Amino acid sequence: MAMTEILIIGGGIAGLSAGARLAPFAKVTLLEAEDALAYHSSGRSMALYEANYGMSSTVALARASGPFYLEQTDYLSPRGLMVVAKAGEDAALASDIKTMNLEAISVDEACAKVPILNPEIITGAGYHAAAWDIDTDRMMQDFAKTIRANGGEIVTGARATAISKEPRWCVKTAKRDFEADLLVNASGAWADETARLAGVAPIGFLPCRRSVARIPAPGGHAVSGWPMFFGVGEGWYAKPDAGSLCVSPAEEDPTTPHDAWADDMVLAEGIAQYQEVVTEDVTRVQSNWAGLRTFSPDRHLVIGHDTAQPDFFWLCGQGGYGFLSAPAASQLAADLILGRSAELDQDIVDQLSPKRFAT
Repeated sequence: MAMTEILIIGGGIAGLSAGARLAPFAKVTLLEAEDALAYHSSGRSMALYEANYGMSSTVALARASGPFYLEQTDYLSPRGLMVVAKAGEDAALASDIKTMNLEAISVDEACAKVPILNPEIITGAGYHAAAWDIDTDRMMQDFAKTIRANGGEIVTGARATAISKEPRWCVKTAKRDFEADLLVNASGAWADETARLAGVAPIGFLPCRRSVARIPAPGGHAVSGWPMFFGVGEGWYAKPDAGSLCVSPAEEDPTTPHDAWADDMVLAEGIAQYQEVVTEDVTRVQSNWAGLRTFSPDRHLVIGHDTAQPDFFWLCGQGGYGFLSAPAASQLAADLILGRSAELDQDIVDQLSPKRFAT
């Protein structure tokens, strides 16, 4: 039986960032069910740091993550964000511009930024430069290094098969068994399954699939300097990546925890929406994939000690905002676990607390 103080279940961005925050203060062991870290959602993310997007608590976490991203690290590279509208979408565009703090720009300005946009279809756009690509792989590797450098352990291929409390937590895996004082549930789409294994009441998380297709650079353009661009209300989006363009229907189709794959019909619908506003046809898809965005019942993240079992800690429900929120979310998790005053305002802490689901 391997002894530790804090046992984290889940090797995505949530578990890795929390482990890195906690490792200087406690013996941390992180378990990942797959043979590689970030195999599921975190490893398939089109992560963007943009601090005006999502639920109120997500925006608060994103803004609190700003100093980490913009002052302390160099994980970001400039990208920019643009929303484009067709005829009849003026109200939706105005809402996006207000919500996301964009600047209204002309059709000509939008086409100058993304030259494949069709000026006969686009009727308006909003833009701001305050959006950056996140170097997700490097960020996760650095968090893993921090855990190990502070004496922590990361074990892959260690799916939890049984969890009991005797009185410390005992977690059985195919690799070996582990014993810990505190169990951190950072298992993404499997959050409720982990809770059930531990005898903790599930919260009701809902995994939702999101698909992405990678297409060749349209018309042979150099796309690296283009912003990420969206249809209004995030009906679809396109983002440059490694010389190609990634197009997503931005769907949130409810599903079950699994190794997700893209649905061809859903991808086709998303590509069709994208093609409505551009001048270049999509003639080939280079690759496609899907990930799971997992939401709590009210779509806010869940960060805090379980109300009935205080040595079970929830760090779940990122809903596609895992990288955006990770610096502040992991800081909050560490503050709560280590008994420190939270840096976030108390009303945000309360919005994120699992106490809101207590009956």
